[in-house]
Amino acid sequence: MDKKSFIEFMMSADVLRLGDFVTKSGRNTPYFVNTGNYRTGRQIDTLGKFYAELIKEECGDGFTAMFGPAYKGIPLVTAAAGALASEYDIDKPYFFNRKEAKDHGEGGNLVGYKPADGDKIIIIEDVITAGTAVRETMPALYSAAKVDVTDMFISVDRCEVGQTAGKTAVMEVMDEFGIKVHSIITVRDVHDYLAAHSEYSDALQRMEQYMRQYCVL
Repeated sequence: MDKKSFIEFMMSADVLRLGDFVTKSGRNTPYFVNTGNYRTGRQIDTLGKFYAELIKEECGDGFTAMFGPAYKGIPLVTAAAGALASEYDIDKPYFFNRKEAKDHGEGGNLVGYKPADGDKIIIIEDVITAGTAVRETMPALYSAAKVDVTDMFISVDRCEVGQTAGKTAVMEVMDEFGIKVHSIITVRDVHDYLAAHSEYSDALQRMEQYMRQYCVL
């Protein structure tokens, strides 16, 4: 996995941003990852290939289907599924949820593949900061069928402490749900990239302060 290329790709798409932001968990952060800023066909194609490479390395074809939580997970799971098929000939079904259940037609809140008992599901998401989105997602999957959610793939592991002192949100997801989280890059990779470019010295200083306060490395 070419982490430097992925960081530069995110920055060129204005997805990895440096500045002053507030995360979903309410923390003031000097960097932010907003996958909602991907907006062209080439960008989503490239992103799908990065995800597909990681999925291929970690799981191969050893899963039943891919799930993308609404809303940002929807284009991510779609792009990853397409890239897995085109790049590695791994043609797997995918599905996603609605925020509000549909009250007409077939109804329900899942779109695409319909999970069945015994399915092995992997989740495609953008980032994990405090694990809030994961805890909101799992009830939707477990209520659909007796599925086994084994792995989760994200763009960036922020390596931040979750609800338990000394444990990152990623560690908590493993403890609570038995889900192994795989990231294309981590905050350490971003830090090392900034450290190698003198023009980011101010951003690097703020990131190091943030990491000392919130990160478990």
